[in-house]
Amino acid sequence: QVQLVESGGGLVQAGGSLRLSCAASARTFSTYAMGWFRQAPGKEREFVAAMWSDNLIYIKDSVKGRFFISRDNAKKSVYLQTTNLKPEDTAVYYCAANPRGWAYAMRSQYDTWGQGTQVTVSS
Repeated sequence: QVQLVESGGGLVQAGGSLRLSCAASARTFSTYAMGWFRQAPGKEREFVAAMWSDNLIYIKDSVKGRFFISRDNAKKSVYLQTTNLKPEDTAVYYCAANPRGWAYAMRSQYDTWGQGTQVTVSS
């Protein structure tokens, strides 16, 4: 069973940036699709970005041009670079994995989840 550990969250002022990281324990990490979701207080967990094993990328429309997903298979890690952060980006950010190499925006398409990392954007 793969394990995911997120890091990089914190408190940042509006307009600032954070780089979130997710380290995976999977032996065959390169074959996994990796995703980022977020959950704000009182709201449903929502899709943010996904990157397939063939490097195909999907990004939530509202964060396009501000958030960027990447992966380093040698380090078994996926990253979410967040820029020009807004107070409405405040949420717990979760990393998720799908061993079949592809996944879109549905939570049910991901088998494994990390514990989350808090991002707080002050105005």
